[in-house]
Amino acid sequence: MTTIARQWADYAVRLRYEDLSAAAIHAAKLLLLDSFGCALGGAKTADFHILCEVAAELGGRPECTVIGAELRTDCRHATLINAVAIRALDYNDVYWKQDPSHPSDLLPAAFTIGERQRRSGRELLTAIVIAYELEMRLCEAARPGIRELGWHHATLTQFVAPVVAGKMLGLDREQMINAIGIGGAHNATLGAVTAGSLTMMKNTVDPMAVESGVMAALMARRGYRGPEAIFEGREGLFASLGEEWDGEKLVAGLGLDFKITLCSIKPYPSEALTHTPVSATLDLVREYGLHPDQIERIEIHTLRRAAEILADPAKYEIDSRETADHSLPYCIAAAVVERELTPRQFTPEKLRDPRILSLVPKVVAVLEPSFEARFPEEQPARVRIALRDGRTLERERRFPKGDPRDPLTPDEIRAKFSRLAEGVISADAQRTLFDAVDALETLEDIGALMRLLARSA
Repeated sequence: MTTIARQWADYAVRLRYEDLSAAAIHAAKLLLLDSFGCALGGAKTADFHILCEVAAELGGRPECTVIGAELRTDCRHATLINAVAIRALDYNDVYWKQDPSHPSDLLPAAFTIGERQRRSGRELLTAIVIAYELEMRLCEAARPGIRELGWHHATLTQFVAPVVAGKMLGLDREQMINAIGIGGAHNATLGAVTAGSLTMMKNTVDPMAVESGVMAALMARRGYRGPEAIFEGREGLFASLGEEWDGEKLVAGLGLDFKITLCSIKPYPSEALTHTPVSATLDLVREYGLHPDQIERIEIHTLRRAAEILADPAKYEIDSRETADHSLPYCIAAAVVERELTPRQFTPEKLRDPRILSLVPKVVAVLEPSFEARFPEEQPARVRIALRDGRTLERERRFPKGDPRDPLTPDEIRAKFSRLAEGVISADAQRTLFDAVDALETLEDIGALMRLLARSA
């Protein structure tokens, strides 16, 4: 039997820009722009600055741009820092089927290695499509998803990152197989990073898997070998994690269509399962002009997994940004009080705002058994707001804003980008970047694109 790693390697090595559909290219450009915006916003965080200091301390060849900084460093450090920047605000894209993932976490393996190797815009777009295709397939393959069994989705990312980096390094089939085996052999990640009170590691484990994937590809390029049957072999992924795997999900129809068009772009900087209830809550707040002092109780009828992740007792104790953006009570309370949910609602000042914190205990998660059969095709939620005057307002949504069925428009993505980029890169650099991404297929060397993302404001 041909191994999954070999089939992935064949797919990645053979895929060319000319094979991509117009819809896939369009989606890749929008998702790249959104990810760049998220990175510029993430460059304002303590997480980012700590990693820049560590990289400066360790040193490294100044071959790659660190987004939102004046620092240039080696490809491995730049990959880690750029991936943390994209992830830091929990604002980057999301795909959730049997398992969740943020496929844009993988993009630094493409654009950082691409800058180092002086790859073209067409090569970058091809690597982006590969990253989304393989990561999203992994989200569909386990039953139940590995998250439900205590493993973090960075465990999936470890298998894809070497392929993305390997594509930009120009690995051949055998090198790519080895890169997958090297990367997949040592990066399983515990779900503890998103359980209870959260820390900076919540946004760092996926970037670490991507950094490791870059290293795996570099090692394979020099002849290092890894296990080929890393998925289906003895004590491989399928045998070691999870209960049931559908290997066909990982390989069937590769190259016939492109899953990248099915990925959601986040309108809110918070955990994915907050998005439907936040969308429904804001619908009600705006439609009825609600104010916090009118509200007696807010019931969020939701999925079991949402309640487990987002409404356990620790999520009522708002002790960090990381806890807040994974707290359903906080996200709903902030959306009601502020009439929006943006990075402004997760500043240290807002996390102590008595108007928001006084509403947090009034938000209650209620399990809705009928929703389980509708997930993951839908991400349903019902919001029921009991008012002090005796009225009850209710709104149900099948999926949130940002889902491909209710997508953010290109103008909304650009507006999100500009909010995040403010104070990091100049308005002129933003406009030039928009044009460069729109015409990405014409760039002969993406280094010019990456240099636009260095701090300039």
